[in-house]
Amino acid sequence: MQRDTRLARLLHVLIHMHLRGGTTTSQTIALMLHTNPVVVRRTMGALRDAGFVTSTGGPGGGWALARDLDTLTVRDVCEAIAHTSLFAVGPAQDNDACPVEAAVNRRINAALATASAALMTAFGEVPLSEIAGEIRAPATRGRPR
Repeated sequence: MQRDTRLARLLHVLIHMHLRGGTTTSQTIALMLHTNPVVVRRTMGALRDAGFVTSTGGPGGGWALARDLDTLTVRDVCEAIAHTSLFAVGPAQDNDACPVEAAVNRRINAALATASAALMTAFGEVPLSEIAGEIRAPATRGRPR
């Protein structure tokens, strides 16, 4: 089953941008994520539309943080991405007239709604600056503290 990694990838990008002074190019992001700049521009568009980053085109252009990581949560980024569902599990749609399928779907949908609300609440409690704070400076990596 294919997982949707956009949230993890965009959090990765935003935190790298912050650690690198707030700006970067689509090419640099593409190298980080092992993809191509066209995919980066399309994906970053959701962050631009949400007001989290700005973009400039042409030579010397790229992406710049438009918000401080203290003011962005994992939930904010998650909501900026157009998700069909947070989970791969879902109701069946084989026979709309079947009362058994309807009962099963009601239970699955209720559980998914509860789980989604809990996940989004947890995501809302994590500012990106907190994740960035977990990153050690390159000079200290690998050395005992």
